[in-house]
Amino acid sequence: MKYKIVERDDFQTVGINREFLCGSGEAGIPGVPEFWGEAHGSGTANRLFQLNNGQIKGLLGITTNYNAAKNVVDYWIATEFSGQVPDGFSSFEIPASKWVVLEVHGPIPGAIIDKWKQIYSGWFPANGYEPARIPPLEAYIDSDLYSENSYNEIWIAIK
Repeated sequence: MKYKIVERDDFQTVGINREFLCGSGEAGIPGVPEFWGEAHGSGTANRLFQLNNGQIKGLLGITTNYNAAKNVVDYWIATEFSGQVPDGFSSFEIPASKWVVLEVHGPIPGAIIDKWKQIYSGWFPANGYEPARIPPLEAYIDSDLYSENSYNEIWIAIK
């Protein structure tokens, strides 16, 4: 599994977010693919892509604020952006941390789902790190997410 360790100061992301009911299966959060579809269809995803001016290129999927009592999470479609928050978007601050950046190769969503399983079943047990209490980032970098050669990343804050 290819990865690198990087240290980052805090940084800002901007985007849109919505609350979702968590699913009981292993195939992600129900409704999130449709949320991405809406963001692409409305031009929001393209606008966010154009706003990107940070170290992490592409669009970010960020899951925050898990509420166990209600079984819900907030899900963000965002991008790393430094500056005044543009109209129509909200900001989410990512605290300074050490990160493991894991490469994801293959078509989405299968490649991302498989990589998450590998991270928790193999990478964490083998490397002695623990996830920090900072939301992980799915970085959608490739312009063709469904290609067999698609390259994307998962960023996990570690301690």
